[in-house]
Amino acid sequence: MNLGKKIKQLRFQYSYTQEQLAEKMGVTSQAVSKWENNAAMPDVMLLPALAETFGVTIDDLFDLTAGQKMNRIENRMDTEEELAPDVFYDYENYLMEQIKVPENKGRATSLLAHLYHHRLVSYAAKTSAYARDAIMNAPEQKDCQWLLQKAEGGTIWDWNVANHRKTIDFYKSVIANDNIEPHTPLPYYYLLDELIADHRTQEARTYLEALQKCPAHKPVLIPVYEAAIALAEFDEPKANAIMEKALADHAGNADVLFEAAQFYAHKCDYDKAIQYYEASFESEANRKPRYTDALEGIAAIHEIRGDYAKAAETHKHILTLLHEEWGFKDETSVLHTEQEIARLQGMIK
Repeated sequence: MNLGKKIKQLRFQYSYTQEQLAEKMGVTSQAVSKWENNAAMPDVMLLPALAETFGVTIDDLFDLTAGQKMNRIENRMDTEEELAPDVFYDYENYLMEQIKVPENKGRATSLLAHLYHHRLVSYAAKTSAYARDAIMNAPEQKDCQWLLQKAEGGTIWDWNVANHRKTIDFYKSVIANDNIEPHTPLPYYYLLDELIADHRTQEARTYLEALQKCPAHKPVLIPVYEAAIALAEFDEPKANAIMEKALADHAGNADVLFEAAQFYAHKCDYDKAIQYYEASFESEANRKPRYTDALEGIAAIHEIRGDYAKAAETHKHILTLLHEEWGFKDETSVLHTEQEIARLQGMIK
């Protein structure tokens, strides 16, 4: 990252003398000379003005490598809830170019998906806010109720819209076209989730059997899926028995404890769900940093029960975890957690 060389290159490109650039920046020509000879660096406050003068981004001033540039893009999405339009389109164009470079295609494609999802999430939040306001003003109108369902992932009762056939077919094709040996189990998990959600249990059983042939699959998850299939077939006693046996056979296993919590939460057996969420979290006490999923589940249950004080306290625990174990300070996850605490505290009577 030779900033001095880049400033000199851009100055020549725009046919500026050192004096002319210095005047635009409000500094002396000697300061510009020092920049270009790497004897001094421009004040960080001058970087936006330098970038604007040369019609480039701040990143462009530093001649970042493709890897560094993509790291910047990823980090910025982590720390900003919404990217300004010019920043979004700059990143989009850059990643589109990197797709053409064979060694960068994989990561650039993934980052493009994340970039569009980042925008989708930020726009969904706006959709939600305005749809809620519109519904409060005119609850008899249907259009914004539909938008709210879409923006917040709400339940869609219409089976024609709610079924997951397209995602199911996609994952089936991923599995069918997996030429890597040994086959990865990951697509099977996502396919099973969708099949079970749609109560397509016969197909789920077929793919569960195929999953067990993947050397890298997690054996502890097999009874978890068997319990979920039984529940999708409305055989609750069988599902309960399978889950309890899994907990006994794999005592203390973090994955099984977490999945048991999910299982009981789905059944609205909230006391057991909290019990196993807590056990799952505690089982990873020696693993740092720990994920926040179990705590988020507990907070959600407290909120469902109307215990907003306990929900807020659980989010405070999450915030401490993000600060102390993950080292997060300004990331969007910290901001969202702080917003949740404030929202819940505002609901305490």
